[in-house]
Amino acid sequence: MKKINIVVDTSIFVNPDSRVFFGQTPQKAWEKFLDYSKKKKNVFCFIPPSVYEEFLNFLEKDLSSKEKILIHKKPPSSYQIQIPALLLYEFIEEMRSRINKGLRIAEKYTRKAKKEKEEKLIKSLREEYRTALREGIIDSKQDFDLILLAKEIKGLLATSDQGLVKWAQKLGITCISSQELKALITDYK
Repeated sequence: MKKINIVVDTSIFVNPDSRVFFGQTPQKAWEKFLDYSKKKKNVFCFIPPSVYEEFLNFLEKDLSSKEKILIHKKPPSSYQIQIPALLLYEFIEEMRSRINKGLRIAEKYTRKAKKEKEEKLIKSLREEYRTALREGIIDSKQDFDLILLAKEIKGLLATSDQGLVKWAQKLGITCISSQELKALITDYK
């Protein structure tokens, strides 16, 4: 049997649409995932320490010693992994476009300020601004660590974050959903 490396994102356990394949809460989803994982001899799950620390904030209780060794906490070799300059150019272009969208949104809401209630306006502004600037992009160190680690170990990236999927695929990284992850760890030897 071929060895399979999987880099796991917290979105698999935190996103309500993703975690249903493992459990109803992040804690239950994590426990079920570990239960499936410990039975596999050729499937190895990795998580960058930055993502692991972030994920601990979503759990109701601390991990046991057995749970801690089931998932490999490995940082990416950030200084040794090469990424194409074109990816950086695309990222910069994308961010500039998003910043400009954010500016247009701020201008639109400034014009509305005299006509609408402040609380409603601020809530609406935040939602529209967040969508324009954060959806479909890698927007954290943790996201970048996931991509770098998946590239480094030639692993699958298990995530429900569409920004991660978009940018990982530009580097040739195969992404899998939580449903595909569950099928893989339940059906693969």
